[in-house]
Amino acid sequence: MGLKTGIEWTESTWNPIRGCSRVSEGCRNCYAETVAKRFSSPGQPYEGLIAKGGQWNGQVSLVEHKLDEPCRWTKPRRIFVNSMSDLFHPDVSFEEIAGIFGIMAAASWHTFQVLTKRPERMLEFFQWIDDHPERPLFDSKQLQQKFPDHDWRPFFLADKASQILPSKGESLRVELRDGWPLKNVWLGVSVEDQATANERIPLLLSAPAAVRWISAEPLLGSVMLRPFLKRGDHELREMDPMAAAMLSQGEQEGSAWVRPAIDWVVVGGESGTNARPMHPDWARTLRDQCQEAGVPFLFKQWGEFAPSPDGGLPDDLPDSAGYYFDPPHPPGKTWRFGKKRAGRLLDGETWNQYPGVDQ
Repeated sequence: MGLKTGIEWTESTWNPIRGCSRVSEGCRNCYAETVAKRFSSPGQPYEGLIAKGGQWNGQVSLVEHKLDEPCRWTKPRRIFVNSMSDLFHPDVSFEEIAGIFGIMAAASWHTFQVLTKRPERMLEFFQWIDDHPERPLFDSKQLQQKFPDHDWRPFFLADKASQILPSKGESLRVELRDGWPLKNVWLGVSVEDQATANERIPLLLSAPAAVRWISAEPLLGSVMLRPFLKRGDHELREMDPMAAAMLSQGEQEGSAWVRPAIDWVVVGGESGTNARPMHPDWARTLRDQCQEAGVPFLFKQWGEFAPSPDGGLPDDLPDSAGYYFDPPHPPGKTWRFGKKRAGRLLDGETWNQYPGVDQ
């Protein structure tokens, strides 16, 4: 963790928050929880954050000495924000979230990848910014006249960062050209099946973001993403009615009124002792939907289970290592090869696509 990471879609991790709590079925075998448990003894980083049963206990803490870490990394890189927590956990205050966004605004040479299972709180946070009583200090008519293209929000966020940094009052510099949303911050949601996709993606599409993305990992069911992948009008009949209603809301781009869309899709299977297998067709159909829509697709890993390369029985594995998918799933079989051997080839190819910087 930190400067170097093994996570395939990023280059570094930054964890200014520690601690979390489970939200949905995708959290059942949380890798962060497993790591934190190993370092939860007295005097260790995750002391007081893990319950006796080994799960997160719901408490979170701000790690002050980690806050300015990205500002000390001079080489531009992709940074996964809070790989060991959720920035929008209900016990992380809006003031703290704003400060973390302020650091991201100041470290504009990096690209920050934010991932949450709590997009409803993410929207509440952005509304809190817009309604904040300090707004007039950063959005004065004098500033608007002098710098008509500037946006007050990055300055507001940088001010909040200066309040939570260990050296209180330290001023963080943001450029007047930095607009809103922050161009170097990608906002994403984790989804594991169609239900969580229908619940979380419309909320993500309502958030101000330069790049909107999803991480379908661990992928536990088939997901139809087509209505979320293209801007404009699409058939919404196959979706949950509430999701369809929210998705039909648009945003202004120049003189046009369009509906935002997903800019990037990451897919992966589950790893670990209690991993659940991913049906090969679930990954393939997401890849095909992305190709059809022209959306970048990254296949992160199979996880513990993968299909046999030649479709037959692996010579060195017992039949008990196989997993058969029963109805209502389509016919299919995967084998418990282990994460390393299972690899990340999908139909013989490595999928490492990323959204363009001008998204």
